[in-house]
Amino acid sequence: MESFEQLAEQYKPMIIKIIHSLHIYKDQEEFYQLGLIALWEATRRFDAKKGKLASYAYMYIKGYLLMELKKCRKNEERNLYPNEEFWSVIEDHASLCPLEEETLRSYCNGLTPNQTKWVIYSAHYSLSTSEIAALEKVSVSAVKGWRAGAREKIKRLMMD
Repeated sequence: MESFEQLAEQYKPMIIKIIHSLHIYKDQEEFYQLGLIALWEATRRFDAKKGKLASYAYMYIKGYLLMELKKCRKNEERNLYPNEEFWSVIEDHASLCPLEEETLRSYCNGLTPNQTKWVIYSAHYSLSTSEIAALEKVSVSAVKGWRAGAREKIKRLMMD
């Protein structure tokens, strides 16, 4: 049997013809590669007793590419890919953070320094308990203690 490189060169016009017959105009190189994969699979599954390789390969490649087109269409229907214009119009909400650190610190009157750290890290930087513990080089249970104390004191301050 021929090497696959020779076979790929021989069937290149067929793959290109199938791509054009399916009216594929986007990502032609990708579909050509998929056609080569289909050709390789067709040669692996081909049974010489049942017919010619050319006929089998044509149908196999065309079916393979149709399945890929169906997957692509389904993916496009399920997902929204905004154009470049969309990204230039979006506001940067990170710069308009309503909970500035100074504002948060004004609510931390009566809290210990560690409890204040927990409030700042969790509210302003959205860090988890384990991330705060790693940052401050303490145990997770210590940070949970800061959290419990801070919540209790804040509740009492809100009730008064």
